[in-house]
Amino acid sequence: MTSPESNVLAPRLNLVAWELTKRCNLFCAHCRGSSTDARYDNELSTAECYRIIDEIAEVGKPILIMSGGEPLMRSDIFDIAGYALQKGLRPAMGTNGTLIDKEVAERLKGAGLNRIAVSLDFPGRDLQDSFRGKKGAFDAVMAGISAAKNAGLEIQINSTVTRMNVRYLKDLLALALEIGAVAFHPFMLVPTGRGKGLQSVELTPQEYEDTLAWIFERQLELGDRMFFKPTDAPHYMRIMKQLGKSSDVPQGKPGSGRPPAHAITRGCLAGTGFCFISHRGRVQGCGYLDVEAGNVRQQSFGRIWNESPLFRDLRHLDLIKGKCGDCEYKRICGGCRARAYETTGDYLEAEPYCIYQPAAWKTARV
Repeated sequence: MTSPESNVLAPRLNLVAWELTKRCNLFCAHCRGSSTDARYDNELSTAECYRIIDEIAEVGKPILIMSGGEPLMRSDIFDIAGYALQKGLRPAMGTNGTLIDKEVAERLKGAGLNRIAVSLDFPGRDLQDSFRGKKGAFDAVMAGISAAKNAGLEIQINSTVTRMNVRYLKDLLALALEIGAVAFHPFMLVPTGRGKGLQSVELTPQEYEDTLAWIFERQLELGDRMFFKPTDAPHYMRIMKQLGKSSDVPQGKPGSGRPPAHAITRGCLAGTGFCFISHRGRVQGCGYLDVEAGNVRQQSFGRIWNESPLFRDLRHLDLIKGKCGDCEYKRICGGCRARAYETTGDYLEAEPYCIYQPAAWKTARV
């Protein structure tokens, strides 16, 4: 008999994504934060960032993903990265890549970064420039990738997948291999912020399923040559179980010899292994789940992480509703809580973009 405690996931802070500024030099169609090239008032100061890093370090030693907006538009970004490294955190960066030159790349490496995640959604100029809202964006990101590689930084490619570019995934993967990227993270669109304007080109549930199966097949084919980590697609964990063995997939588990950034531990990590901090200190389960767990200007990070009602809900498997609540894969998947919230207004409702029918449902109909 299962004890109630076994249905509560034990939190382990592995990743923190931090929107250090909302400002961005591009105007991307999918932008979660609807960022523009404008100054945003009341962003966290350098001193506040140092304090928050201290508080994060008291909870764990996660990978700290410095994000935005465009984090390189913040003049103290190198100091923040260096301070995070000094406190035992592992700084990384999510960037559009267009502001990286030789000097910036060397400063990032000197501040302790080993990897940057670069956004690239199309394998050619015209479509990338259009999607990113600025002519020259493709050439600029390719130049940034080259500078980063020359400085010794690993490259991870992030691609937001919609009907606009799903047919280019093969070409994007070929380009990622050509430039020597170590990881490819397809982001399955959650239409928030400016991304709401892309709802008409969002993949259908069946298209999600087919795309994730294709990604898994490429992972088996390429092995250690490329690490795939679909994001905002927790049912990839189910697909891994159904189509292969988890041991077939390169993972950064202790003793594997692979980096922690290559770990696949669970589908939805919101509030269990991951959280998001906004440019004004708002803490969320992830950047797409627009529900506040607390604010680091009002409470300590540790108190929010350990005591927030939102995070407690997200860790309690028995609270998940609908077919996700009845699903035999809910411990490793959990459904996308952000997509559930955007669709129904309830972050505990069923994942609306998963076609799988739980075994319990199939049995009940027999």
